Amino acid sequence: MRAGALHSEAAGYMLPVGQESRMDSRGAPGAEEKDMKRPVVLALCVAVGIGLAVMIPEVQVHSSDKESRFPQLKLEQLNDQQRPFADEILKVSSIGISGPYNMMLRSPVMGERLFAMLDYLRFNTSVPRRLNEFAILIQARLWTSQVEWTAHYPLAIKAGLPEAVANDLKAGKRPASMQPDEAAVYDLSMDLATNHVVSEASFKKAREVFSDQQIVDLIAVSGTYITLAMLSNTAEDPTPGGKTPPLQALPVR
Repeated sequence: MRAGALHSEAAGYMLPVGQESRMDSRGAPGAEEKDMKRPVVLALCVAVGIGLAVMIPEVQVHSSDKESRFPQLKLEQLNDQQRPFADEILKVSSIGISGPYNMMLRSPVMGERLFAMLDYLRFNTSVPRRLNEFAILIQARLWTSQVEWTAHYPLAIKAGLPEAVANDLKAGKRPASMQPDEAAVYDLSMDLATNHVVSEASFKKAREVFSDQQIVDLIAVSGTYITLAMLSNTAEDPTPGGKTPPLQALPVR
């Protein structure tokens, strides 16, 4: 069948009146034969429609005009309770008062206490910096926190975490080339975050390389950065600096 004929039939399997009359005058098939052909044509139309539906990619529309859930606060908007807290944030933050800080400032008393916890977990923890940043990246990956990953990936690499380990994690894979202490951090963190318990094997591995304090600090940094990821994800925070989001969503478990 010619493409033009298929198009005419698919559009309603009807020909223009003049052409239909000429066919009848030349001895075209009668009404009974036409009725017999119609199911065939209808089936063809359905097949064409399904084929087109498969071929046409799904288009997702994202409105750039969507109202922000928690508009970014500006320094001049802050009240007397928020401004001293913001000043403390700006001394250490690579993303200003954006990301989770934008949320924490909305509850400044809670925010200041959480910030004090972050000060310990970032700068005074008993866990070596390379492993501490790795633990943070694990939660950033599990929560697909673009803000956390963007902020802490360069810190982890600078602290000595191999790029191959970070890149496997980014892809949602168990890193293939971890050192024993990195594997202990990974297994402990993954057990807690995904199974909500720590297996005997993971605990034994952690015991072999970490002190009691280091295990406690690892648990605390994981839980704290889960909280920060919750804040950012609820606010739908964009990637800092307008960059392309570094993380793809993980498959649903």
